[in-house]
Amino acid sequence: MPELTGASLICGVDEAGRGPLAGAVYAAAVILDSACSISGLADSKVLSEKKRNRLTIEIQTHALAWAVARAEVDEIDRINILQASLLAMKRAVEALHLVPTRALVDGLYCPPLAMPALAVVKGDSKVAAISAASILAKTARDADMLMLDAQYPQYGFARHKGYPTAEHLANLERFGVSPVHRRSYAPVRKFLGETG
Repeated sequence: MPELTGASLICGVDEAGRGPLAGAVYAAAVILDSACSISGLADSKVLSEKKRNRLTIEIQTHALAWAVARAEVDEIDRINILQASLLAMKRAVEALHLVPTRALVDGLYCPPLAMPALAVVKGDSKVAAISAASILAKTARDADMLMLDAQYPQYGFARHKGYPTAEHLANLERFGVSPVHRRSYAPVRKFLGETG
């Protein structure tokens, strides 16, 4: 373990899963080791699944600290997706076994944290630690959607990961709303058959 006394521990933070109609929203926090660079880090959305999976192992092996957290479907429905995303980010940062001196957060907003935080627009393509966090959050969420696919195979979660594809919307219409769908989302509400 490198000497950390007096060092600046910058933590990158990102989320995955704001747009889908089903499943939890995930976030990750990563403190990279400046002495051990990881090549190929980029916004998780531009990487193939195979490359994301390979980089996930590298990040988990070589980062000084990393953590993944989530906010559940009922939390998303209760406090809205933005607040749930920030909550997942806060949980991820607080789960790190090292306390960062500063957090760099992808997007426009920062969760309330115990250390100074800066929002970085398009940070997942600009800051390596945020790229690493985006990869961990995405791979963790995708793995969760594969488990939900095993529980609810009729919706095709393994293929669309909960996003509002034509297939997903057709399956919602055919099979109705599952316990893992986000009821506050308009396309889901449409199939609830409830008013208000």
